[in-house]
Amino acid sequence: MKSPFHVMLIPTLGCPSNCHYCWSSEEDSPVMSRDTMRDVAIWLKNFDDRQVTITFHGGEPLLAGADFYREAFPLLSEELSHLKPAFAIQTNLWRMTPELAQIFATYHVPIGSSIDGPKEVNDVQRGDGYFDKTMHGYRVARENGLNVRFICTFTSQSVEHREEIFNFFMENGLVLKLHPALPSLRGDEPEKWALAPEKYGDLLIFLLDKYLENLNTAEIMNINDLFKCVFTRVGTVCTFNDCMGNTFAVGPEGNIYPCYRFVGMPEWVMGNVSDHPTKADLAESRAWKVMHAFKDFVDENCKECPHIKYCRGGCPYNAITPTGGRVEAVDPHCPAYKMIFDELNERLNKELFGSGAMEMGMGGSRRRQQNKKAGIMDLMQKIVSE
Repeated sequence: MKSPFHVMLIPTLGCPSNCHYCWSSEEDSPVMSRDTMRDVAIWLKNFDDRQVTITFHGGEPLLAGADFYREAFPLLSEELSHLKPAFAIQTNLWRMTPELAQIFATYHVPIGSSIDGPKEVNDVQRGDGYFDKTMHGYRVARENGLNVRFICTFTSQSVEHREEIFNFFMENGLVLKLHPALPSLRGDEPEKWALAPEKYGDLLIFLLDKYLENLNTAEIMNINDLFKCVFTRVGTVCTFNDCMGNTFAVGPEGNIYPCYRFVGMPEWVMGNVSDHPTKADLAESRAWKVMHAFKDFVDENCKECPHIKYCRGGCPYNAITPTGGRVEAVDPHCPAYKMIFDELNERLNKELFGSGAMEMGMGGSRRRQQNKKAGIMDLMQKIVSE
């Protein structure tokens, strides 16, 4: 079975919030036109024969307004019906209204949003008032039947409140998906909020332990994904996969980029949807060649790493940011990835082949009840059963 390909549509780079570690806050930025949206549909129609996932991203995509989505969803659904499009949106929810919520509900659109923990932690790095505005939008979305999950960005400051943040997600019954604050190719102070790799690795191991302590009530998407990588020996999310040629982003003006993180930077334009480029056309661009140069770099420089098959050097954007867009290293969070992958492999091997291995299998749940501590195999059973 072919895996889907992913297209991120960026209706606008504008955003009403002004998160301290972000780069896009011009609320009056241009919005994608209806003509450009039609060109997107025409371009994708014969671009690839795999199922397509379309995520509306930003900036803040809700700034495009209800009329934009009222036209975009049926247009894309009808023109790309042979690709069975699945939709999603990433939004801070500030502009969520019952009208918009009903449009998204009609097309079964899951909502991704961002909250960095309790109000006193969140607003320090996302700005005063962010928490209340996002949680108001969250309530509107839920009242209209939408499924909402939050991404929590850990910065160099908020990581010191990791226990408090974990408890906030637990107490509110929220699924936790985390993201480490990263430098940007366009930030004025790229390192100020960035989470150091060692701190990130410690955080992931801390969350693994907290997850196992609360396995029946917690849900941490990153730990699930990392374990799937280790168990299947294949990268299961874009950070740990060769995303080149499988992921694209389209900016408000119709320019095509390797990923949403590059949108708005002319040197990373691969083509424009109005020209209906093929993959062969995009492959002639500098951006395509740089992204594939990263893949070749990983093949050569990570070949001795035991995690290469399911890590793939991490995220190309992360890798080229510290070098100004040149391929000279892997993702700087490599030490963090090694820490958590080593930890998961060691624990898995210990449970499978260690002194307690004979107690696993049908007796595993009984042993867990006696010891009152879940293990990696319990995590696997939870993931498989979901």
